[in-house]
Parts: sequence; structure tokens; C-alpha cells
Amino acid sequence: MLDRDGFRPNVGIILLNQKNQVFWGKRIRTHSWQFPQGGIDRGETPEQAMFRELHEEVGLAAEHVRIIARTRDWLRYEVPDRYIRRDARGHYKGQKQIWYLLQLMGQDWDLNLRATNHPEFDAWRWNDYWVPLDVVVEFKRGVYEMALTELARFLPRNDHRNRYLRSGMRTRDHDNHDGAHDALPGAGFELPPGATFEPDPQSALKTHAPEDKHAL
Repeated sequence: MLDRDGFRPNVGIILLNQKNQVFWGKRIRTHSWQFPQGGIDRGETPEQAMFRELHEEVGLAAEHVRIIARTRDWLRYEVPDRYIRRDARGHYKGQKQIWYLLQLMGQDWDLNLRATNHPEFDAWRWNDYWVPLDVVVEFKRGVYEMALTELARFLPRNDHRNRYLRSGMRTRDHDNHDGAHDALPGAGFELPPGATFEPDPQSALKTHAPEDKHAL
């Protein structure tokens, strides 16, 4: 389902834990990391699509999260031709997205990457709010930055490290990073079903863009 400009309606999900860290998933059988996202089916509202994708990709139900905010308007990105199926070139341009900021009300063990027979991710981790800007594929980076910037003002005020904006861009306080590694698995930590953990996605990042599941 494309609009008249060639963009497919889509939702993106920024899922927060209690430390205002964001869920970051590694696309299955790749070294590419991203937020959960997916297309809006015909007849669905963006919110309905968001809850469906949340279950399909992360294994969470509506009762596991709280909606904090969403972007006001569609945010668009174009997909380079080399990532578009040949028979779709000429009329498919990319995605237009509504982004949701969610608070996880459940626990880490509620996450399940194998909730369906077609998993999107094979690993996940929690990242500080702005870290994904450093590792997201280039053609999605602008939309990620716009979504994170617009939604940053709605972050729950329980972690001063995530309440910073400077002209719409991120800054970091490396000198005041107490507890920055509290979310890392240690003794007794149990991952959700189907999850593995990679402590540093940047070390595994390749220059290849991830396959856009809605472009092919």
C-alpha cells in the first residue's frame, strides 16, 4: 500500500526501560541494528499497527507498555534504488512513518524475539537514548534523528543523562555516567526467549545497509 508519492505507511517504535534506555534489535542474520518498525496494513490505524508490530517483533502485548507520545506528522525517508526490488523501482520511494515512544511496564523477560515464526531480530540490547544515531544505516539516520529529537522532551524525568538537547542535536556527558553499565548482563542475568547479547553493536557493524523488509 503506497501513497500517491510512492511512500509506504509505516510505524516506528522507541521502547524505553526504567532508565530511559532504548531497545535496540539486531536484524536476524545480519550485523545491522535498528528500532522495531513495520508497515501499516490496509484498514489499520497507526496505533493498531504499532501494537501488532510490537508483538510480532518484540513479543510484547499492550499491557506490557505505556504510550508516552507519538510524532505529530509523518517522517519520511527514501530507500536507495539498490535496495528496492527491481519490479518496484519507479513507483516505490521509501517509508513514511509515525513514531511511538513507549515505556516498558513489564520486565526484560517479557521480551520474546520468537513470538512468531518469522522473527525480525536475533539479538537485542538496551542503549542510551542517543546511541542508535551512531550506528543506524545512513539513509534512515535523518528520520531516526528527527524522531528521537521530537520525542526526547517527553522522556520520563528519572534519568538526567537523557534530558539534553542542543539545537536539536545530541550531546553526551562522559564524566557523569554513573550506572551506565547497569543494564549489561552479569551473573544471574537471564535473557528473554530467543535473545542473545552482544555488548557492543558498533564493533560488529558493517558498512552494508540492512535489507528493508518493506522495500523488497
